[in-house]
Amino acid sequence: MTPVRPAFAPWLATTNNITAGFLAAGPNLINMAGGLPAPETFPAEELAEIAAAVVRDNPGQALGYSPVDGLPALRDLLAARFSTEGLRLTRENVLVTTAGMQGLDLLGKVLLTPGQVIAAQFPTYLGAIDAWRMHAPVYRSFAPDDNALDPEVVLAGAQFGYMVPNFSNPTGRLVGVGLRRRMVEAAHRTGTWLVEDDPYGTLQYDGVALPRMITLSGAMGDEGPYDGPVIYMGTLSKEIVPGLRIGWVIAGPAMIRAMAAAKQGSDMCTGGLTQGIALRALQGGLMERTQPGVIALYRARRDALCDAMATHLAPWFDWETPVGGMFVWAVARDPAFDTDRLLGLALKAGVCVTPSSVFDPAGGYRRAIRINFTLNAPDRLAEGVRRLAVAAAELQAGGA
Repeated sequence: MTPVRPAFAPWLATTNNITAGFLAAGPNLINMAGGLPAPETFPAEELAEIAAAVVRDNPGQALGYSPVDGLPALRDLLAARFSTEGLRLTRENVLVTTAGMQGLDLLGKVLLTPGQVIAAQFPTYLGAIDAWRMHAPVYRSFAPDDNALDPEVVLAGAQFGYMVPNFSNPTGRLVGVGLRRRMVEAAHRTGTWLVEDDPYGTLQYDGVALPRMITLSGAMGDEGPYDGPVIYMGTLSKEIVPGLRIGWVIAGPAMIRAMAAAKQGSDMCTGGLTQGIALRALQGGLMERTQPGVIALYRARRDALCDAMATHLAPWFDWETPVGGMFVWAVARDPAFDTDRLLGLALKAGVCVTPSSVFDPAGGYRRAIRINFTLNAPDRLAEGVRRLAVAAAELQAGGA
């Protein structure tokens, strides 16, 4: 849990390498780097019909400015969706954001000044690191699979804690209910904000869903509307389509008001058209109709990727088959195996993955790779892994 300041050069170098690789390889490059859903899962025709109805039925709302904090009907729907017997939410607990990333950006604007500590699950989601980079925080990293972890020590003196408990980006791991509960209890005792970033929670392929941390927090509070320390963030990017750019923050009313004020200075409002589409899609059960097919497709692709890895990458890496999400996290057995160098060789071989250094605020962890399985069909995943194995063999043999 050593505090570290964000590093700029490793992130910029890796980004430049990936961009150059895409430009050089063009359509022949197999992209297994991004967190991209499969376009064939997009319910395009139904969304087109919904969009036309939204514009036709309420053009002023769809095409004009929206309230800064979001359409009241959409806020009400989200409050009802996430309410439970112990977690009582109203629209005052909900802020509609321009996708999930805006929630992270607004959080930094509201809570961070240079030098403040973020207690972050490690490895850390690159988008969060990017969102907070310009605020120059100090990171205190913790591993959520550390059985000796003391949540109060983790959160002590931090401005907030940050976790992706469901099928974490980048590792794909599921944080157990025991640690979820202990982190929430520590947040209540210390008064430290605890951010629960949950873009992948609906993409579960095996087992049963675990309780959200904000749900656990709600059960520890008063009987009134939620006003606890957990800040929950979600998005429709993985549930329906990323192009809607609809996300949300659920938190205590004072935090929602503060983030709404920051949002007003950022984009004035999230688009009324996309909010209207999202509202009708959710009201009409679009996700419930499409999600079983998405889950089946992604489960098969996850299995295909892991089978290919067992065939081609076992000499170099260890990994676990994730029970949900979009990624497999592979850790090199050799501590000296440099996945930043592997990236360069992989791009030459025609495949792109994401090296672990970009998920380290200090940029120093270079022993693992994140591989996406949702975008590509099984045969293309197998070919991408075969190419990656060629690059791994070249690196082991001393390739540049």
